[in-house]
Amino acid sequence: MADHHSLDWRGETPVSTRFDDPYFSLENGLDETRHVFLQGNGLPDRFCGGFQIAELGFGTGLNLLAALQLWRQTGITGQLRFTTFEAFPLSAPDMTRAQAAFDDVAEIASELAPHWGKNTFEIADLWFEMVEGDARETLPQWQGKADAWFLDGFSPAKNPELWSPELMAEVGAHMAPGASAATYTAAGHVRRGLVAAGLEVTRLPGYGRKRHMTRAIKPA
Repeated sequence: MADHHSLDWRGETPVSTRFDDPYFSLENGLDETRHVFLQGNGLPDRFCGGFQIAELGFGTGLNLLAALQLWRQTGITGQLRFTTFEAFPLSAPDMTRAQAAFDDVAEIASELAPHWGKNTFEIADLWFEMVEGDARETLPQWQGKADAWFLDGFSPAKNPELWSPELMAEVGAHMAPGASAATYTAAGHVRRGLVAAGLEVTRLPGYGRKRHMTRAIKPA
């Protein structure tokens, strides 16, 4: 396991000391996740057994909790597959503390808490893997194809490595036909990178104080 990411806390919101950026919206991180990554990827309407989510930036695990909650609410049979790429994983206690701010996912957070710190685990309706390391090196080695991407690195201004044209090209290459990607940022260079990757890019209303977000679709 890599060295754990060090944090400052603003109330119960964790802030990365490495990137000087909060892990989720100071307004409501769970609502932001639902707006950007779930609605932004057309979920739950596109869910089906074995649906593969891939993510850049696992952070506190909040996106996983929200996705699994929606999966269960939808009543889909089979497993949700969730692969996340994370260079600087949080410690299990920090993840648990951050997730405790969201009562709405408390039951799922409690269920998954014993698994934090594992690179892979499986329960009845979830197959999970965390690929540790620099995604610029690890994503090209991944054999999977995502149905939906959560592009959730720290802000492009503070974490440019996770938003390079080369990495966006790898995201596009690891998408199934008709797959989607969503991110909270509408930065022009990120959008251009996604277009260059062969994706159809749309700017959508953002969450909270963010005016816009981005959705990208791989042509079927």
